[in-house]
Amino acid sequence: MLADRLGEIAALGTSILWSVTYVQFSLAVREIGPSRLNRLRLSIALLFLMIAHTVAFGSPIPLGAEAVRWGWLILSGVIGFAISDAFLFRSLLHLGPHRTSLIMALIPVVSALLAWMVFGERLTWIQMLGALITVCGIVLVISARRGNEDDRCARVGGVPTGILFALGAVVAQSTRYLLSKQGMSGGFPVLSTNTIQILSATVAIWLIPIITGAWRLTLAPPFGRRAQWTTLGGAVTGPFLGVTLSLVALANAPVGIASTLMALTPVFLLPLSRLLFRESIGPRSIAGTLLAVGGVAVLFLAG
Repeated sequence: MLADRLGEIAALGTSILWSVTYVQFSLAVREIGPSRLNRLRLSIALLFLMIAHTVAFGSPIPLGAEAVRWGWLILSGVIGFAISDAFLFRSLLHLGPHRTSLIMALIPVVSALLAWMVFGERLTWIQMLGALITVCGIVLVISARRGNEDDRCARVGGVPTGILFALGAVVAQSTRYLLSKQGMSGGFPVLSTNTIQILSATVAIWLIPIITGAWRLTLAPPFGRRAQWTTLGGAVTGPFLGVTLSLVALANAPVGIASTLMALTPVFLLPLSRLLFRESIGPRSIAGTLLAVGGVAVLFLAG
């Protein structure tokens, strides 16, 4: 039974890991900034992945992988991490976290549509209903967490610009899911897949700083102890463990279902935010959580 639901379980585990990652990076980014954090988190994750890959396969990277597979996974890494995150950060600047996260809730919908067009993946009407219920629950949870920060951010560059950046992030992340699935086809190891993706993204985000000489700012001290540990912890739970588990989900479940379950991060963040940041949880958040859980139950019972 568990083996039959490996993809769905892995997707739920991914969203839990990403919830923990979100908390850690929320603490770290205040001290070291988003660009610096992005480069450091990918570099640390790449180091862990290369060590794990050496232990598992005897080499730090999958040198024996076919050129075509490298091509798919390089595209996936650059689009899904370097480009997607660049769009996401810009959207946060123009829209703030509330409006950005609402638009990012479209990822399961766009992923399912792309998977249908590219791979011919079709969900049953019960699965589509479960995905819709889950997405509605996620939107309800996110919409209950709006703050004044959004109004301040929206004045920076205009709402239409922010919406375009957020939609770009949605399409880029959904494309990563499809490219990852294509790159893993034929039983290619998940660890090797993630290693190539993170390697590609790391090279991409370091390229311009190295050319311009700005790389010194990324490595320059000081690092507060909290920033050190939260950056390290977030790199482990995010691009190392979280992304690896997301690839297990994509390899063992339809893209639409996997992406829906991986989008549950805002729901799992509720108790963490309450415990760590003393954020209040209102009736809308509770209702959204129950709705999302109900949708997940339908997805597990369907098929």
